[in-house]
Amino acid sequence: MAGERGLPVLEIGPGTGMLTAALLEAEATVTAVEIDRGLVSILREREDLSAAEIVESDILTYDLRAFAGRAQHWAACGNLPYYITTPILFALLECEPQPARIVAMIQREVADRLTAGPGSAAYGALSVVVAYRARASRLMTLRPTAFYPRPQVDSTVVVLERYTEPPVCPRDPGAMLRLIRAAFAYRRKTLANALELGDPSTPRARTAAALAAIGKPPEARGESLSLDDFSRLADNLT
Repeated sequence: MAGERGLPVLEIGPGTGMLTAALLEAEATVTAVEIDRGLVSILREREDLSAAEIVESDILTYDLRAFAGRAQHWAACGNLPYYITTPILFALLECEPQPARIVAMIQREVADRLTAGPGSAAYGALSVVVAYRARASRLMTLRPTAFYPRPQVDSTVVVLERYTEPPVCPRDPGAMLRLIRAAFAYRRKTLANALELGDPSTPRARTAAALAAIGKPPEARGESLSLDDFSRLADNLT
């Protein structure tokens, strides 16, 4: 994130502040959100981190939209806790205004989902939302031996660069994002059944007709649809 002097950066889980110090050295404007009170005290006592705003909060309850509204053009980074990586990424990707860039260390399995395509086992709601919002790439993968204590999984550093112009333009982006979430809420169900289970006001017959309009069979499942399919389906359902 160097090269953008003064860029507001939201750091998630700064720990003892190693990355925080590097961000400040690169002249970023850092807001670091840490849930551990003991670590917050350590961070606030470090003179070299005095320019950073240290916030004691759970990132999932932190007012992300208020931060984004103040920052406008901003970035996010951090070593994301594995057990809440997906909800954190969804929160960042669905926030308005969106971060221009996300750099995060995540579980390799989740990194696989970021770039998965239709029909693959890793493909899901996160795959589609990432495809809509950003260009995803991998910087490196680290084995458990790179950490102490050692985790049980490999870790991957990923970069998500926000699209200036999204690859699809649904009439109602919010409706499309809700559709994507609903499509994978009941993964073993057909899309028509999943949408009706999630919202009885979307009967199976209506979804089947919308699927037919985009050239898909009535028994199609969410994992068989591409981002473009979801965009066109959302337009036919709204």
